[in-house]
Amino acid sequence: MSPERAMAPRSCFTGVKATPLITLQAKAEESVMPDSLLHDHFAAAALARIGEDLTHLKVGHDTTIAIATRAYLLDRWTEAFLDRHPDATVLHLGCGLDSRVFRLDPQPPVRWFDVDFPDVIAFRRRLYPCRENYAMIAASITSETWLCQCPADRPAMIVAEGVLPYLEQNEVPLLLRRLVGHLPLGEIAFDAYSRLMIWLLNFNPAIRATGADLHWAIDDPAELERQVPGLALVEDRCNWSGAEAARMSPPAQIALQMLEATPMLPPMGRLLRYRF
Repeated sequence: MSPERAMAPRSCFTGVKATPLITLQAKAEESVMPDSLLHDHFAAAALARIGEDLTHLKVGHDTTIAIATRAYLLDRWTEAFLDRHPDATVLHLGCGLDSRVFRLDPQPPVRWFDVDFPDVIAFRRRLYPCRENYAMIAASITSETWLCQCPADRPAMIVAEGVLPYLEQNEVPLLLRRLVGHLPLGEIAFDAYSRLMIWLLNFNPAIRATGADLHWAIDDPAELERQVPGLALVEDRCNWSGAEAARMSPPAQIALQMLEATPMLPPMGRLLRYRF
């Protein structure tokens, strides 16, 4: 065994803490595709450094495309906010092993905080370098104490990718109320799923391989406006574009067409952006 492989950090995550390995693998694999959207060579380098066999996670082609597309769209929303607020604070909740701060490479005076469980942050520190105006906060995002480490003197962009559905139904509005109450103004963007989709996702092979369970669901984005005073829905991205759908497998494309042709069902998955 080479010295490099012998010194490579090894993960020992299970349950919800193992889900960052799914997204890391998907982003790395999508980024070497000829038609890549994400071009996330940071994810590929991190995955190579971990050096683990992750085939047990069963991250298939369609899951890879879906995760990379979600990340790409959240990146664009974050970039647009930073264009409007070049002195902003960014909070990346449940950052896992994602390389968003390196993909977007925000310049000072933007301040960026990545937040996740202490053992995830400890592992992350071994994969990614330090950078100016960047800090990692080792805490559960549902904890009431970590937010005091984030100054409340600038507009804030909050991104939560692949994390809120793992929280309990009552935990999401509580978290959002704390964020809105602490920060002066800003936006929050995240992925969300209908109640039916949450039930189906719990049978996803990759998620089942981690032992994690999904809980929080939302059928109507207006629910959060009622639950969290100050939130106002700005964008509800609930359909795949033709170019995005064309990257999926034929069976997945047929399934997407069938869902779009069934208007009585709420959208199965969506990206939501709120202003506060």
